Amino acid sequence: MAKRPARNREFGGTDAGAEERAVYIISVAAELAGVHPQTLRIYERKGLLTPARTAGNTRRYSQRDIERLQAIQRLTQDEGVNLAGVKMIVEMEREIDRMRRRMERLDRDLQAARRRLGEEVERARLRYGRAEIVPLSTLRRLRAQFNAGVQRGAPRRGPIAVGPPADGQDR
Repeated sequence: MAKRPARNREFGGTDAGAEERAVYIISVAAELAGVHPQTLRIYERKGLLTPARTAGNTRRYSQRDIERLQAIQRLTQDEGVNLAGVKMIVEMEREIDRMRRRMERLDRDLQAARRRLGEEVERARLRYGRAEIVPLSTLRRLRAQFNAGVQRGAPRRGPIAVGPPADGQDR
């Protein structure tokens, strides 16, 4: 999945992608989106759109803003969604994008942890010269403790006896 460039809302930013560069004035953006410039102002007031601003406080729209305007128009005109509904949809899309970025970050962290675990296992194998990570003598001792607990009547909930003794006496 291709990553989107970081959103740069400053006019003329050099690190923004082409679709992020805010170059269209309000009249051009309105014409490209097929709406009246006043509609863009309304969308901005409602929080559906946040154009970049120049030093002189003039609105500038990016290609991504134009695409959002077209999506808003499609939702309101073709689908019959009101502006409150459009705002909810826009907010949900932002939340999905945020969750997607978080999921990708968590996936990268998980892959790195798996890689580190594999390296650590390999180091342990090389260090101890055995194939097993937990020495067999330790497993034998754990099994003996487990079996002793089972014979005493301790509840069986895994490899280690847990809970109070079955007969109510402290051990």
